Formats: sequence, C-alpha cells, structure tokens
Amino acid sequence: MTEGRRGMKDKVYLFWDNSNIFIPAQYVANRREGWTAEKAVRIQFDALHTLARWGRAIAKAVCVGSVPPELRAVWDRLEQTGVEVELFERGAASHKEQGVDQCLQVHMLRALADAQEPSVAVLLTGDGAGYADGVGFYADLERMANRGWGIEVLAWDAACNRGLKEWAQLVGVYLPLDNFYESVTFLEGSRRAKQLSRSGRPTAKPREPS
Repeated sequence: MTEGRRGMKDKVYLFWDNSNIFIPAQYVANRREGWTAEKAVRIQFDALHTLARWGRAIAKAVCVGSVPPELRAVWDRLEQTGVEVELFERGAASHKEQGVDQCLQVHMLRALADAQEPSVAVLLTGDGAGYADGVGFYADLERMANRGWGIEVLAWDAACNRGLKEWAQLVGVYLPLDNFYESVTFLEGSRRAKQLSRSGRPTAKPREPS
C-alpha cells in the first residue's frame, strides 16, 4: 500500500445527530449529578468533536440539529472546525425535528457512493429506530460495512438501541459516551468539562481488499 492510500484510509466521515446526543445527556446528568443538572447540562462540542475524530483526518463531517437562536454560537463554532451544519425546524404539532434522520442518511449514502475506497464512518447518535426492520441509520451503516468501511457508533448507553449497539460491537466499535461524561459535558453556571483523556478509545479500520 502506498503512503497516499494509507493516508486515505486514515480519514473518517463524521455523521452527528445533535438531538440524539443532547437529549439523552440530560437523563445521564440527572442520574449522575441530580435533577438540577438535567436542565443545566450542555455538550462540550470541542471535546466531543475531538473524541469522534481521535487524531484522524476528516474527509467530511456533518452535524444536524434544530434552530433555537441560543444555539447559533455553538453552530458557528462547529462550522469553524470544518463541520457542515444543517438545521431543521421543529414540527408545530410534534415539536420534533423534521427530516433529520433522512438528512444524515443522504450524507452517508453520498459518502458511500463518492468515496474511491472504504474509510471509517463515525456515527454520533442514540437512535437505532428501524434496526429490526433493516431501515434507518442501521441499514446505511450495514451497507457501508458490507463495502468494507470501518464502523464506529458513539452514543449514550441507555439511549442506544440494543440491536444497533450489539451489531456495532460485532463489526466495529461501539463507544459509550458515558465513559467520557465529565469531558464531553459541562453544567452551565457550575461544573466545567474536564480535560479529555487521550487513552481508552478503540478505533475501527476499513477492511483491506481481498
């Protein structure tokens, strides 16, 4: 393998569902630090980005989220790191973001179609909806794995679909964010995020062509 090809294989594609990271973090904060922490907890985006990337070059990074004005500074900071941010309105009736999963799935399929060779897909989510029916994120991750891509799923343990978790452990890496809670979160007005440990992070590799 040439040096150039090794460099390509070291690149990662990040697919980040912000709501499925932030909302379960509130539950974890309540369990670990009490009910007041649930409303005060915030994601330390820089640390989470570092954890997902883990020293590797980024071929593409996409984060989907919602449009509350108070988050604009967060989205701006993410964009400065090279993350492409796509924002969605919440439905008037459901109060849920519309089209988020489908947006990420489109980016995953584009990466699969456009990449010249397998790389590593890193999915930050807690949503395994559709796993049993072979749809949703799982279906597209499975397509990538079948094409030789390395697979990493980063999620809060209590929120991650069990089937998706077990599948990720089997074919690649499942990384519970619970292990990094104090580094990837902070409490607004009180606790700061701790420095992220530089150990204890397994990574996936794409399969070599046979």
